Amino acid sequence: MKSQILATAVFFTLISLSQTIQAANIDHVRQLLASKQCQNCDLAGAGLVMADLSGADLSKANLAGANLSRANLNGADLRGANLSGVGLFGANLTEANLSGANLQNADLRNTYLVNAQLNGVNLNGINLQGAIGIPLQIATHEKFYAWGVTEAKKGNQQQAIDYFNQAIVMKPDYAGAYLARGVARYQIFDRQGAFQDAQVAEKLFRTQKNSSGIQTAQAFIKELQTPYETKVKPKQPDFIDFVGSVGSLLLQFLPF
Repeated sequence: MKSQILATAVFFTLISLSQTIQAANIDHVRQLLASKQCQNCDLAGAGLVMADLSGADLSKANLAGANLSRANLNGADLRGANLSGVGLFGANLTEANLSGANLQNADLRNTYLVNAQLNGVNLNGINLQGAIGIPLQIATHEKFYAWGVTEAKKGNQQQAIDYFNQAIVMKPDYAGAYLARGVARYQIFDRQGAFQDAQVAEKLFRTQKNSSGIQTAQAFIKELQTPYETKVKPKQPDFIDFVGSVGSLLLQFLPF
C-alpha cells in the first residue's frame, strides 16, 4: 500500500515538473528556488504554488501566467516584473516592492498586501476580492464600496465592514458607506454600531440633499429604535425586507 502511495506521489511530481518545464525556463526555475536571485528571468507559466520566495529578487522577471498561489513573497523585489495574468491567490506580498510591475488581469484574491509598494503598477482587470491591507492608492472609494456590497450579498458581513471602512477613510462624507456599514453591523447584531452609522448617514444625506438616502436612513433608525422581542428569534434581523434584498438596498448608494 505504501509503495503504491509513493509511486502515485512520484508520478504527480513528475507530471508537475513536466508542466513547469514546458511552461517556463526550467534552469531559471531552479535558479530561483536555489538562490532566490532571478532578475530578468523567464518564469512565464511556472508552477510555484506555496513556494518560499521571501526576499527574492525577481525584478524585471517575466512571470506572466505563473501560478504563485499561497506563495510567500514577503519583502520580495518585483519591480518592473511582468505579472500579467499571474495567480497570486492567498499569497503573502507583505512589504513586497511591485513598483512599475504589470499586474493586468492578475488574481490577487485573499492576498496580504500590508505595506506593499505599488507605485506605477498596471492594475487593469485585477481581482482584489478579500485582499488584506490594500493600499489606498490602488483603489477608489467606489471600488471599496462595491466590494463591500458584494461581500454583504454573500453573507460575509465582517469583510464587507472592512471594505466600507476603507471607503469611509478615503471619502469621509460618503453617506452610503456609513449606511451600508450600519446595515452590515445590524446583521451581526451590533445594534449600537448600526445606530451610530445610521445617524451619521442621515446627517450626511441631509447635507447632500439626497431624499432617497434620507428616507432610507430614517427607516433604518426607526427599525433600530424598535425594541427586540422578549423572546429573540434565532434568525438574522430583517430590516431590509421593506426595500428588498441587501444588494438592492446598498447598490442604490453606489456612485457612478
